[in-house]
Amino acid sequence: MSDLPVIVIGAGPQGLAAAAHLLERGFEPIVLERGASAGTAVSEWGHVRLFSAWDELVDSPSRRLLQAAGHAIPASGYPKGEAWVRDYLAPLAAALGDRVRFGFEVTSVTRLGRDKVVDGGRAEQPFAVRVVDYEGGEQRLLAQAVLDASGTWSQAGPAGADGTPALGERAAADHIEYRIPADASALAGTHVAVVGAGHSAVHAVLRLAELAERHPGTRVTWLVRRPSVEGALGGGEADALPQRASLGVRARRAIERGSVELMTGFRVEEIRLASDGIVLVAEDGRELGPVARLFALTGFRPDLSILSEVRVAIDPALDSVAGLAAEIDPNIHSCGTVAATGAAELAQPEPGLYIIGAKSYGRAPTFLALTGYEQVRSVVAELAGDHEAAARNELVLPETGVCGGSGDFGGRSCCAAPATIQLAAAAV
Repeated sequence: MSDLPVIVIGAGPQGLAAAAHLLERGFEPIVLERGASAGTAVSEWGHVRLFSAWDELVDSPSRRLLQAAGHAIPASGYPKGEAWVRDYLAPLAAALGDRVRFGFEVTSVTRLGRDKVVDGGRAEQPFAVRVVDYEGGEQRLLAQAVLDASGTWSQAGPAGADGTPALGERAAADHIEYRIPADASALAGTHVAVVGAGHSAVHAVLRLAELAERHPGTRVTWLVRRPSVEGALGGGEADALPQRASLGVRARRAIERGSVELMTGFRVEEIRLASDGIVLVAEDGRELGPVARLFALTGFRPDLSILSEVRVAIDPALDSVAGLAAEIDPNIHSCGTVAATGAAELAQPEPGLYIIGAKSYGRAPTFLALTGYEQVRSVVAELAGDHEAAARNELVLPETGVCGGSGDFGGRSCCAAPATIQLAAAAV
């Protein structure tokens, strides 16, 4: 099978980095991207500024490939997603040329002529990757190895607190969004709510708070499932990513100014349609509404359906690669760094198949671009037979300062909040 390509699923940051690493190691990569351009998912949140600076967003072999093509990468600053695509991901895809194929959606990965049950001759068979192209035609591509870097962006979590859509959530779809708003001006003068306690939720709260301050009469309510908001506000000075630290500081100030009302311990059970919006009902019976728009920003999940006919080891709680779970579990790792992971942790029962990038983390929220680049380096080294390089740890992550494990309903945190600021839930 050595004459066959290595297929990479997804032309995002990790997928394109994988292609650059594969080229340097003498492999021929094929990158399959269902979107029309590189970084399609990143483009959808292009209005959001990244926590990481430029030097933390660029992979080394990718940088060398771009330098050879005469493309200069910005040296400093914190780009928005749109700049990351424009100045790095799109030029990188162009440098890779026709190895990147757009408009190709992968529908399944299997072993040629073998379903998941069959043992006989399995490892000797190439991977068969079924795709649908932009014209609707089906193709089957063969590969010696497959790297699934398809991400989690297409699978947003629901507003419902138990992991499934709240009662009435589907019927209320016209009043709910699952992404950070790019332009919320149409909501001026209305009551809007945000549910979630991650960085996406904080981003949305800040954008809506700015709207409320520009347009009196606009009401913003932030719903947090935990008893305390402190975990959502981050680690402050303990966070080595200053852009991320500033989110929590700004959100705290918005609450103090009264631009945002806070309701803690609000676990959405039901969403009812009303004549002028929706009413949100918590498990404890509290109600909020009517609300013109709800932003449900409760995280993302991997789509594992394309891997249903290959043998994969997935953690039952996180939907992550099983070998990573102990290192990334937010029930445990709520502060500090997450250890580097590579080929050893990412290895699947199906030899030659690796899930990399954000998808490898499943529902865990601690993924950074640098983490993915280290994964890619290690996996490609392993495919090349360089086991020493694959086992080596070359990753240095900044301290996160992110507190409050998602599994802790008590809201306990291993990071101390600034003692001079106290927050109380706003009455509704």
